Amino acid sequence: MDLIGASWRKSTRSGSGGGNCVEVADNLPGVVGVRDSKDQAGPMLTFEPAAWRAFIWSAKRH
Repeated sequence: MDLIGASWRKSTRSGSGGGNCVEVADNLPGVVGVRDSKDQAGPMLTFEPAAWRAFIWSAKRH
């Protein structure tokens, strides 16, 4: 999957310490990218937008 042009962002709740963060790119058509903020050139996951929304909804409930 080509994620060139992705605008990556971290959660405002991630803080600056520890470095255990993920970055999300949700500005691409039809896909949401997720990567480790410490390894930006490393592997990335991709999700369909509906699947990503369901994951976030579930995470917020728990």
